[in-house]
Amino acid sequence: MGQNAVEVTVMPESLETNLEEIKEEIKKKLTKSKNITIEEKEVAFGLKSLSLLVAWPDNEDTDEIETLISQIKGVSSVRIEDIRRAFG
Repeated sequence: MGQNAVEVTVMPESLETNLEEIKEEIKKKLTKSKNITIEEKEVAFGLKSLSLLVAWPDNEDTDEIETLISQIKGVSSVRIEDIRRAFG
């Protein structure tokens, strides 16, 4: 079984949204992932998004990533930016 490298952008509901809580919930929900890298990125006027790089099994549907993350309290939107085949 191979892995896909999936780039995901997560937008919080507001400036007051606790990004640390969202990060922890993402790690809890994406149990099929062997590796998750999360980085905060400035959007505008103090608003930050989360940029994720997720190692996802290639035999699993990537729509599941969007579904699971969108269920987290404080998440406004989830968008898959790129999917690439990863070796290993």
